[in-house]
Amino acid sequence: MEESAACNYLVRTTGGAAIRTYRSPWPTSGKLCLDVARRGEVGSSDGTVQVSEASDPQLPETTVSTSRLEAFSDGVMAVIITITALSLKVPLSGSFTALSRRLPELLVYILSFTFIGIYWNNHHHLLRVTRHISGGVMWANLHLLFWLSLIPVVTEWVGSFYGDHLPAATYGIVALGAAIAFSILVLAIIQANGRDSAVGRAIGSDLKGNVSIALYACAVGLAFLSPYVAYALYALVAVIWFVPDRRFERPGVTPSED
Repeated sequence: MEESAACNYLVRTTGGAAIRTYRSPWPTSGKLCLDVARRGEVGSSDGTVQVSEASDPQLPETTVSTSRLEAFSDGVMAVIITITALSLKVPLSGSFTALSRRLPELLVYILSFTFIGIYWNNHHHLLRVTRHISGGVMWANLHLLFWLSLIPVVTEWVGSFYGDHLPAATYGIVALGAAIAFSILVLAIIQANGRDSAVGRAIGSDLKGNVSIALYACAVGLAFLSPYVAYALYALVAVIWFVPDRRFERPGVTPSED
């Protein structure tokens, strides 16, 4: 009998395939064993789960925790997009002149919507190759959501005072904070899963992330010279990330199953 951190298991061979039978020695941790041996489950009526080692050689895994973290983050981002959209104001009349006066607000909204969409997309692909969620990963994820939650505020501010220096710089500070927070989340996930894990191999040197942080930092400083130069750099970062990121589709990177 071998011991695991979550529960006891017995390895036996059936039909040439190695089978692990998980059984919890404590009544309260039976569900934990079922979660640990979730994939390849054969039976669990009595707190015992049989799993083929060949189907998943890296047990235990935390697919449920990953799914819950992704679902929570998706909900928060959806609320952020909704609040950002509600900040838009309709034109004061039906003329093109009234519409043109609202055009800066609409352009800033489009930029913010694109930013949030990019984070949602990359966040989804990141968690798809993540097998283990630690406490540090959860706090890093909350840190990212904090910065994203500020986007509706700065979007409305910039939309109302797009020609002023401080709103343009503040927008960049929030974008910079979100970019750094995402990099911290990536590092936390790699630390929890290992440098040789699927997510570690997929991220690599993270050139795009580092370039984005540098462009945001430059844009914040340039905003005090010309807000429009800063807006151009913000849009450039969006274009860089709008191009599909193939890192998670490279050979050797296998997404986790739901």
